Amino acid sequence: MREHRERRGQGLDRRGFLGGLGMCVGAAVGPGGLAAIAQAQEAGSSASAARRPNPIGVSTYSFWQFRGRRLDILECIDRAAAMGFDGVEVLHIQMNDESNAALQKIKRRAHSLGLALMGFSTHQGFVSPDRQQRHDNVQKTLYQIDLAYRLGIPTMRINTGRWGTTKSFDDLMAHKGIEPPLEGHTEDEAFKWAIDSIEKLLPRAEECGVVLGLENHWGLGRTAAGVLRIVETIKSPWLQMTLDTGNFLENSYAQMEQMASSKVPIALVQAKTYYGGGRWYALDLDYARIAEILRKHDYRGWISLEFEGNEDARTGVPKGLAMLRKHFG
Repeated sequence: MREHRERRGQGLDRRGFLGGLGMCVGAAVGPGGLAAIAQAQEAGSSASAARRPNPIGVSTYSFWQFRGRRLDILECIDRAAAMGFDGVEVLHIQMNDESNAALQKIKRRAHSLGLALMGFSTHQGFVSPDRQQRHDNVQKTLYQIDLAYRLGIPTMRINTGRWGTTKSFDDLMAHKGIEPPLEGHTEDEAFKWAIDSIEKLLPRAEECGVVLGLENHWGLGRTAAGVLRIVETIKSPWLQMTLDTGNFLENSYAQMEQMASSKVPIALVQAKTYYGGGRWYALDLDYARIAEILRKHDYRGWISLEFEGNEDARTGVPKGLAMLRKHFG
């Protein structure tokens, strides 16, 4: 006890000494000096809180675009690293092998090259009056969540799906993604199907730590209002939004603003570019304006380049990276 009291006394003496030293420094520098010190501390605090650049990744889709040989994910990772990206978004349908050994090889390759696997882009559809079809799509999506988990990917793009009354994708694009409902059914019914189906995914998403990002991607998600109707009804931290800059064919910036200003966060931004002209269409997107919208609403997450132009990806993709670095760096 005596030793403890002695140590306490030494501690008090030391604190008293340091406090006195501070008073002496204050007296020595005077009021102006103290103000200068306070300003320097404030400047240091502001610098430490300065906004860091958004990390920029690339979708494996950018190197393939459903054209020609299905490019292997490992090859896409190698290309992304060589071009200077920070991460890679994996397109599920592009995977040639989904065995656990293949998944761990992908994860190892990305890590060895200093790349994050930051997004998993999947397809499913809940817009159907067929209960079994919706159930099958729920099960498919649960499996995809497990794949994302085993790859160590923190967010996964999901879709609402669409009616399918327009059979040709080219025709769908010609009509700006608008298609009529199935005869005898309404959009209100479709929103209920989608909401009920997505709610079934959330326990697995939470268990695996994979945030689902509902994308503005045709069907019920063709508009910001459609996406927000679903995510703001469900209100789960495990359901957020994936903003695709190229999927709004009308009032693009106003709709991006709608999504960015919602209380539901954006999990990932997919940034479309069209060097060489677009495959189905090309939008003249103002990325300075888009970056400002996202900054205004404090989006600090990943930007994932989706190159959808006709130029060779070996030149078109690096152009997109340089442009995104300019606006988001």
